[in-house]
Amino acid sequence: MSALSLCQPDTDASSVPGQPVPLEVLDLGRIEYGEALNFQKRRVESRVSDAVDDTLLLLEHDPVITMGRGGTTAHLHVTEEQLQRQGVGLYWVERGGMATFHGPGQLVAYPVIRLRQKDLHLYMEKLLAAIASVVRSFGLEPQLGVHGPGVWVNGGKVASVGVAVRKWVTFHGMALNVNTDVDWFRLITPCGNPAERITSIAAELGSQVDFAEVSHRFVQAFAHEFDFAPRTGLAANRPTWLTVSLRPDAGIRPVENMLADLNLHTVCQEAQCPNKGECYSRGTSTFIIMGDRCTRGCRYCAVAKGHPAPLDSNEPDNVAQAVHRLGLHHAVITSVTRDDLPDGGASFFAAVIHALHRRLPEAGVEVLTPDFNGSGEAIAAVLAAGPTVFNHNIETVERLSNEIRTRATYRKSLEVLRLAAKAGNGIPVKSGIMLGLGETDDEVVETLKDLRLAGVSIVTIGQYLPPSADHWPLDRFVTPDEFARFGKIAEELGFSAVASSPLVRSSYHAGELQRKGEAGS
Repeated sequence: MSALSLCQPDTDASSVPGQPVPLEVLDLGRIEYGEALNFQKRRVESRVSDAVDDTLLLLEHDPVITMGRGGTTAHLHVTEEQLQRQGVGLYWVERGGMATFHGPGQLVAYPVIRLRQKDLHLYMEKLLAAIASVVRSFGLEPQLGVHGPGVWVNGGKVASVGVAVRKWVTFHGMALNVNTDVDWFRLITPCGNPAERITSIAAELGSQVDFAEVSHRFVQAFAHEFDFAPRTGLAANRPTWLTVSLRPDAGIRPVENMLADLNLHTVCQEAQCPNKGECYSRGTSTFIIMGDRCTRGCRYCAVAKGHPAPLDSNEPDNVAQAVHRLGLHHAVITSVTRDDLPDGGASFFAAVIHALHRRLPEAGVEVLTPDFNGSGEAIAAVLAAGPTVFNHNIETVERLSNEIRTRATYRKSLEVLRLAAKAGNGIPVKSGIMLGLGETDDEVVETLKDLRLAGVSIVTIGQYLPPSADHWPLDRFVTPDEFARFGKIAEELGFSAVASSPLVRSSYHAGELQRKGEAGS
């Protein structure tokens, strides 16, 4: 894992002792900085609106330098081109402080909490006290405030802090060097202090430290200082086959910048997809149209529920522009569910397809649609625009569908797929199912049979990962061997293209699956 070393505090406040309140602890694992930052910002928005509980994000980064509001290029000891050649990212962020490095072996903690007492100094005191408690638990003597906010051991800085606040909800946080290679800090002037010596817990002890144990001790110390009752989720206890590292050079940042410029959203961001870097680098992306708020609140989904914004008439052309400028050869278009629209957004899907065909006639255009409340007219309108693939996910087995999905039913989804297969003029029909929600093996096989009978020719099978502790609970991790077995069964049932593995998502290798499906049909 890695840490966010932030140097000076922003504006913030603090919580007061009282009855323990829920604290959701999300272990994001090793994650690219931009991905973590976007996740954090979405979490802040949700906390401001009281959509989620107080949250403590734990994570580790690939090598990256961040610059706070006080940072300048003078704090860099190498050029940006040299950083790129070394695989080191560079971000300018809104936190206080100057330059810092984040990398493997560094524990980052982003508290996203509503401050119960609006006292910046008290908040910082408690955060630093939690870090110091962890350092002390390893037999080291922490010193606070030697050269500003942070924690020092034997004159070397072992942890940095830098916080921000929005409507009294905190973000950014702290970084603790656990097993960090401190030579990386030679790339910068840490926190603007040329005389600053950087150290780590491992360097002070003379041996590597159990990273997971450090993380655990910090959660306990943080909960104690702020009077929280923690609960864990996300990547904590994931098996090795579900561990994904998003590298700074994975093609992520150019796509993120493009999306921001054009006010676009992708499912890669909103649904926390683990394959983001791989898909971007393959020239594939999945765009969410018609906003980032869904009228339904399915219990497995990370996309926010709320009142949707008005449609953006520029969005079809913006999507086409993004696909063109990024050189994507296969675009997947999905949407939030828009039950507020008379046709469920079918005509808007068609407008996006037409815009893509005009701008990039050779590019593949796959649509991943909601159920349109079962409207045959809406389905026909989307198909008439000429997508390359029509996709609608069944999501889970029939027994669990009504509990997990909102308004969508298993039988309605099958009817959508049947209508698409019947009226699609040879356009491949695709669907997907998640495993690990509590289904039985026999139910999975029956679902695959139902999909095939409905005319589905391409199927994806992947592992369900709950976005938070408030979503449908994970029943189990399905092994790669089990996924391989279900994939074999699907092939035997006659699907022309199958993707079945833990990290598979609806849009995973979408272009390759489409071509395989065409070849097999």
